[in-house]
Amino acid sequence: MPLFNLPDLRAALTRDQRLIGLDFGTKLIGVALSDVSCRLATPYGTLKRGRLRDNAAEIAAIARKEGAGGLVVGLPLSMDGSFGPAAQRVKDWTLALSEATGLPAALKDERLSSAAVNRTLIGEADLSRGKRAAVVDRAAAAWMLQGALDSLG
Repeated sequence: MPLFNLPDLRAALTRDQRLIGLDFGTKLIGVALSDVSCRLATPYGTLKRGRLRDNAAEIAAIARKEGAGGLVVGLPLSMDGSFGPAAQRVKDWTLALSEATGLPAALKDERLSSAAVNRTLIGEADLSRGKRAAVVDRAAAAWMLQGALDSLG
């Protein structure tokens, strides 16, 4: 299944479908969900990163349970905006995940999402390092998904 741009992904959803936001990390995958109007993203949880088929089954189960019809995956572009090895890994994983789940997917620039979330968790929520580690991945997924939703207007 080819990757969609965000407007086309949104247009492919039915009226009551949500989007799943994914922050693909080295150990964990942060998961966020949009509301059915695709205006608000909220943290959902984290998945332990494992084999593609296992993660695809978990993500497909979330999609069925929550009524999601598409995926938005954070793309780790280099700071200068270039497409490096990490971005290529995420693009390849997203294509394989989309095929395995049957869900259309789009990529969204996620530069500094974890840094922005950590600053917020320290400055506003005053969370310790241990407590931040437990929530940063799903919060980064929500931050990235919210940016995607905001870009759709």
